[in-house]
Amino acid sequence: MSTGCVIGVDLGGTKLLAGAVDPELNVHHRATRAAHAADHHAVIDTVVSAVSEVRDAIEGGSGCVKAVGIGIPCLIDQRRGIAVMSTHLPLADVPFRDLVAERIGLPVFVDNDANAAMLAEWRFGAAREARDAALLTIGTGVGGGLVVGGALQRGSQGAGAELGHMVVQADGPRCNGNCPNRGCLEALVSGTALAREAQRLALQRPRSGLGRALAAGREISGPLVTELAHDSDPAAVDAVAAIGRWLGVGVANLVNMLNPDVVVIGGGVIAAGELLLEPAREVVMQRALSPSKQHARIVPARFGAESGMLGAATLALDELGAFA
Repeated sequence: MSTGCVIGVDLGGTKLLAGAVDPELNVHHRATRAAHAADHHAVIDTVVSAVSEVRDAIEGGSGCVKAVGIGIPCLIDQRRGIAVMSTHLPLADVPFRDLVAERIGLPVFVDNDANAAMLAEWRFGAAREARDAALLTIGTGVGGGLVVGGALQRGSQGAGAELGHMVVQADGPRCNGNCPNRGCLEALVSGTALAREAQRLALQRPRSGLGRALAAGREISGPLVTELAHDSDPAAVDAVAAIGRWLGVGVANLVNMLNPDVVVIGGGVIAAGELLLEPAREVVMQRALSPSKQHARIVPARFGAESGMLGAATLALDELGAFA
């Protein structure tokens, strides 16, 4: 591949991150957008807008964009580039790859967003050189990625590794979006779940930092809870720990099923760091089987919230033969 870069797009349930990425995984320009949309046309408009911003910034500086990779929170028919079904966005049987390619005039490659994050972390990040690995990316929902036997796994129809929809509490809260289930890991561990738990504790403990924030009319969001937890507010710390324990239940299932070398935790909620991971590790040691639980490392994503964007770029770079 001659000198140039690709654009990686991480399309989440509520926000989008796009970046121009070169074959050394350096990011040269970033663009963000809100991802809320009424229909698939608006979703595609948002993607095209962000790609155009990044492309203009790069090509205005004499750079060259060769392709676009997009990670989508959706079941993907990767061969045909179709967004089959999403629990968080209005996407159902949408020829996403071709519609975007027609708008921007560049080759486009698509995959599930968590598969993209897994690709980045496996090739270059926290799961590098692992033969067997799992990833949970925790944001609006919970995405999953799997490497088994040294290969990224997508399932027989491209709909595999939906790890966020394993049931960890049979009669638990309803899952998010279009998922018909109850008690999914996503319903108990996502940023939405963290905000819900924090709201409950804020009402119970009005003198806590969370309680005062609620009384002041602030939105009890995942980022606010994380900020207060890092500032040692006990209610916020307890909210993060509660989510961490449910995360541990899900990870214990993965450890028992897969005997992985490493389980990587990414997405926006990982900003809580060890406040989230340590309770999860404790539950894994209580619930998972030996020797798998002693072998598996449970670690934060190396690339943090940018894993999905960098993975989407890696997908495009791979297709162009940049790493050949």
